[in-house]
Amino acid sequence: MNSELEEIDGITVAILYGELDGRTAPIVQDRLLTLPAAGGKALLEMSGVSYISSAGLRALLMLYRQMATNDGRVALAGLSENIRDVMTVTGFLEFFDDYATLEDGVAALRAD
Repeated sequence: MNSELEEIDGITVAILYGELDGRTAPIVQDRLLTLPAAGGKALLEMSGVSYISSAGLRALLMLYRQMATNDGRVALAGLSENIRDVMTVTGFLEFFDDYATLEDGVAALRAD
């Protein structure tokens, strides 16, 4: 699992690549939990994520909780059909706004 962080118009964008599983989720979680807190906005671009396990879902949930506690917002972009299905069945998409592309996500978060 690789990740890149960048800032676009005041939104922290994390671009994720690879498998988000029990081996990589703790590393990604540690990195994601450094994202902006108080009133911040974060977008996870996940078009490069090929697999997500329950540990990966937990890492996303931890980020959501941290951001929500601090009046922040986190959204997802570029989910593959398989990962979107997993997140829908498990109820995780109820926590996140989901956008087809990075550009759509940035535009929506910028408008808030």
